[in-house]
Amino acid sequence: MTTIDPIAHSGIHTGSTTPPAARKQSLDSEVFLKLLVTQLANQDPSSPMNTNEMIAQTTQLASMEQLTQLTSTTTESFALSMRQTAAALIGREATYTDADGEEQRGVVTSVSFAGAVPKVTIGADSILLDAVTGLAIAS
Repeated sequence: MTTIDPIAHSGIHTGSTTPPAARKQSLDSEVFLKLLVTQLANQDPSSPMNTNEMIAQTTQLASMEQLTQLTSTTTESFALSMRQTAAALIGREATYTDADGEEQRGVVTSVSFAGAVPKVTIGADSILLDAVTGLAIAS
């Protein structure tokens, strides 16, 4: 069974069998190109689309793709930086505030990269990297 994409108002039928909840919820270059082709196919022959408008739309698409790639690269770079920082803490004395609001100190013995933010192990506690409030050379 085929279904109509959420952009059905544009008259584009993709023949998708993906349930509506699983489909993309954002516009990407593929959707943009489908809309552009539909727009060109359905334009009034006596008043065709201005080529300047088409070039502007294509430029906007290229800019959007570049910004998306830049965002992805920046996110990956930040995640790598956090991992490097967390790994460098092993063997150092770290200060953090515990659940009771009291300042605690201890030597970082291990690091976990399982979550989005690395966790450092200090004694029996597993602390998010961004919860570390101070560092010192372990004695």
